[in-house]
Amino acid sequence: MGWDDIMKEEVFYSKGMKYIKEDYPDLYKLSVDINEVAYTGKALDYKTQKLIALGITAAMSDDRAVEKQILSNMQEFGVTKDEIMDVLRVVMLIAGKPAFMKGVNILYSIEE
Repeated sequence: MGWDDIMKEEVFYSKGMKYIKEDYPDLYKLSVDINEVAYTGKALDYKTQKLIALGITAAMSDDRAVEKQILSNMQEFGVTKDEIMDVLRVVMLIAGKPAFMKGVNILYSIEE
């Protein structure tokens, strides 16, 4: 079974999703459905899609989400520091040095 065939687990990085799941199951289902539609793997494999998600969260300078995306990429796909740095280089080009440096600092804090 390849990475493209792996069923994406219901993993959401927002702490509030557990409350949505409990109190508003219809909204939680909508979030799950959107996740499944986004990560189809039709043209891009799941690993590539997850690296794109890392780049987007890094560009948004969301520290918690960047950490979760880096850890997820490393654990699920064995993504290396160099691969993550390639993503962060694009972040620097598109979103600027502050977002890039936040991502780098998070990466190195995980590596320590």
